[in-house]
Amino acid sequence: MNLPRMRTLPEAITEIRTLDPSTAFTMRALRGLVLSGAIPHVQVGAKRLVNLDTLLDYLVAPQSTRSPAPGPGVIRPIPERLAGRRDA
Repeated sequence: MNLPRMRTLPEAITEIRTLDPSTAFTMRALRGLVLSGAIPHVQVGAKRLVNLDTLLDYLVAPQSTRSPAPGPGVIRPIPERLAGRRDA
């Protein structure tokens, strides 16, 4: 069984800097990727843990986890908060 190498965000940055001392990747960039959902994380109390191997894979070949916006002619669902609203 391979145990995932889970790290807090500061620990992940430290590991990346160990691998590449002159990296331009910052804590702010990592936090942005986590908050946008590009990098999956696990919330444990006030801490966010990321799988270090998943993070490194993402940095090698970034992939968008968001689905592309539907093109013209595609019917999109109305969000529930707008469904009951009527314009006057």
